[in-house]
Amino acid sequence: MTQPRVYASTRRAFLAAGGAMFAWPFMTRFAGAAGGRDPRLVVLVLRGALDGLGVSPPLADPDYANLHGAIALSGSGERAAFHLDGFFGLHPSMPGFARMWRAQNALIAHAVSTPYRNRSHFDGQDVLESGYPAPGRVDSGWLNRAVSLLPKGERTQPARGLAVGALTPLVIRGPAPIVGWSLAEAPNYPGDLIDRIMALYDRTDPRLHEALSQGLGVDALARQMGQTSMGPGQAMRAPARGAARLLAADDGPRVAALVFDGWDTHANEGGPNGRLAQLLSGLDGAFEEFETGLGVAWKDTVIVAITEFGRTARVNGTLGTDHGVATAALLAGGAVRGGRVLADWPGLKDHELHEGRDLRATMDLRALLKGVLRDHLDLPAGTLANIVFPGSQYLAPMDGLIA
Repeated sequence: MTQPRVYASTRRAFLAAGGAMFAWPFMTRFAGAAGGRDPRLVVLVLRGALDGLGVSPPLADPDYANLHGAIALSGSGERAAFHLDGFFGLHPSMPGFARMWRAQNALIAHAVSTPYRNRSHFDGQDVLESGYPAPGRVDSGWLNRAVSLLPKGERTQPARGLAVGALTPLVIRGPAPIVGWSLAEAPNYPGDLIDRIMALYDRTDPRLHEALSQGLGVDALARQMGQTSMGPGQAMRAPARGAARLLAADDGPRVAALVFDGWDTHANEGGPNGRLAQLLSGLDGAFEEFETGLGVAWKDTVIVAITEFGRTARVNGTLGTDHGVATAALLAGGAVRGGRVLADWPGLKDHELHEGRDLRATMDLRALLKGVLRDHLDLPAGTLANIVFPGSQYLAPMDGLIA
C-alpha cells in the first residue's frame, strides 16, 4: 500500500525481502523558526510545461483572445474564467484556489521563468530543479541544499525533507537527509521478520535501527490517509493527502517535494474543458488536500507550484500550445500574503512576444523562490545566492510574499 524510503549522504543500506525495503541512517536536529512559527514548505513540480495564459488568462489584454483562439477563456458566458483583479482571471477548474485567493491565502506570479530559454523539457527541468543557471549540473537540487542549511536546534527530529513518489525528484535530491514515501503496494513480509530485524539492529547498529524505525513510522502514518485508488482526480489528490498527513505530524518532515507529470499540452489543450482543465482540477484538489490535511499547520505553510517553462501564446493547429518561455507560478498557504497577481505584464503584441511567439519573461523564478526561502524559512540572502541558487547574486529575493 505504501512504501517508506529514507535517504542520507551515506550509502549504507538495509535490504530485506528481495530489496523491497530500504533505509539509510540519518540524524538531524533543528529548531522552529523565529517567533514560535513551525513553517512548512511544499514544492509541486509540474513537469511538461504549464500554459500560464491558460491557468491565469489576461482577460483585459486586447491581444489575448485572438492569440489563444479556440482555447481562450473569457470574462463571461460559457467560457468564463474566475475574475481576480480586473485584468487577470483564473481557470474555472480551480474553484478551491480561487477561494484561497479571495481569502488572501493564494497568489499568482505571472510572466515568470527560469534563466533557461531553449525549450527542451530535459534541460528545462534540469535548470528548474537544480537551481543552477544552466543545464548540466545534476548533483543536487536547490530544495535539498536549502534543507541542509536550515537552523539546527536542541531536539533530535526525523529528516526535515520529504520526497513523494516512486523516484526522488532532483529538486530535493542531495546531501541533506530526506525521507521518501510513495503510493505503492507494501510487500507482505513473512511472520515476525520486521520485529526480528529491528531487534538485530537495536543490538548491532543503533543509528540504523533509528532510521528504520522512523521509516516504518512514516509508512504507518501515511497509511492513515485511507483509500489510495488512483482513478481520475486522484492522481494528484492522493499523494497530496498522504504528504499532508506526514507534514502535519509534530515529529514529521517540514519540507516536501512532489512531481505531477503530464502538462505537455501540445494537442487538445481545451479551454474551460479538455486536457488542461483536467490537470488543473487535479492540481486544485491537491491544494485543497494540503489545506485540509495540514490542519492547524496550514497557517504556517507555503505551497509553490512551478514548471520548467511556459507555452506559446498562439494556439497551434491541433488546438494545443507548443513549448514556450514565460509561464505562471502558483503560491498557496496560510503563510502566503495572497489575493494578488504579481506581474510586470510584457504585453502580447507581436513585437512584445519573445521571438515573436512566447510570453516574454519579466520575473526570474529564482527571485520568487529566494523570497519564500528567506522570509518563510529564515535563510540568509547571501546563502541563497551562493549555495541554494549559485550564480544568482544579482537577483534580490522578492519582498512581501509571506504574511
